Amino acid sequence: MRIKSFGSARAATLFATMSGALSAATGAWAQDGELLGAPEPGKMGFQAPATELARDLQGLDHMLLVIITVIVAFVAALILWVIVRYNRKANKTPATFTHNTPIEVAWTIVPILILVVIGAFSLPVLFKQQEIPDGDIYIKVTGYQWFWGYEYVDEGFSFDSYLLGHPANMTDEDYEAGARNYVLNDAMRAKLVKAGYTEDQFLLATDTKVVVPVGKTIVMGVTGADVIHSWTIPAFGVKQDAVPGRVAELWFKAEKTGTFFGQCSELCGKDHAYMPITVQVVEQDEYDAWLLQAKELYAANEAAPSNIRLASAD
Repeated sequence: MRIKSFGSARAATLFATMSGALSAATGAWAQDGELLGAPEPGKMGFQAPATELARDLQGLDHMLLVIITVIVAFVAALILWVIVRYNRKANKTPATFTHNTPIEVAWTIVPILILVVIGAFSLPVLFKQQEIPDGDIYIKVTGYQWFWGYEYVDEGFSFDSYLLGHPANMTDEDYEAGARNYVLNDAMRAKLVKAGYTEDQFLLATDTKVVVPVGKTIVMGVTGADVIHSWTIPAFGVKQDAVPGRVAELWFKAEKTGTFFGQCSELCGKDHAYMPITVQVVEQDEYDAWLLQAKELYAANEAAPSNIRLASAD
């Protein structure tokens, strides 16, 4: 059952009831578990890596930063030396030669060697991302304007995930308390706290979460239902465009428990900024408990849930 009529109080109440029933299993984790993957105001750099893929990507970035810094410093020093040594006042009689074979050979060979070194380190990282392993859990992800749909294919249930504060999960009680769609006020702060989030997580928090066990290989088939979206979790080092008519795959294996946030990373329309992603990584026993409740609540969401994994289009 996909709730499309956002103005319907009945639909919103039903959605809130279903989401609230799972908060006993997941809300406490969001409050008590360590927040590991979220942007921080005024900070620069990467989020702390939570997967091997993220560590590899960040390590490659740091290596490239060193190489680029050395090249920039070297070129800047050459330019400064030429300005000082060969300006008109210091060098009144300019040279007349037009070629310098050793230098020309050097500036051809050295960049080639640098590119070979970069390729030797970057291609294994790329192949590791693109070679999808056998997953312990397969989740189909569908991007909509402007929310995400998740189907735990092997378990036979699915659910939608909206920004907390989206009309789809606002109830009459929320509006009566003063909450407004997409607006952070006192009523919305109370709604965030009730769902297990903090004020800083506004516009990142979702009403339902993708819950996965720590240390397991998760494979996601990503597609779009209308326009191109992009499913991204920076702390996992994964980003995959959701293209209508195609199913692309990504994988990750979370090494830490906690809450990880992402956002749609492909401009997809007017509410692109209100399409967050929340992934909860928990211990296996907590995942098993969540799975039992999720099956009971969400198994009826689709009249005929697909148990067939869609193959990636070549």
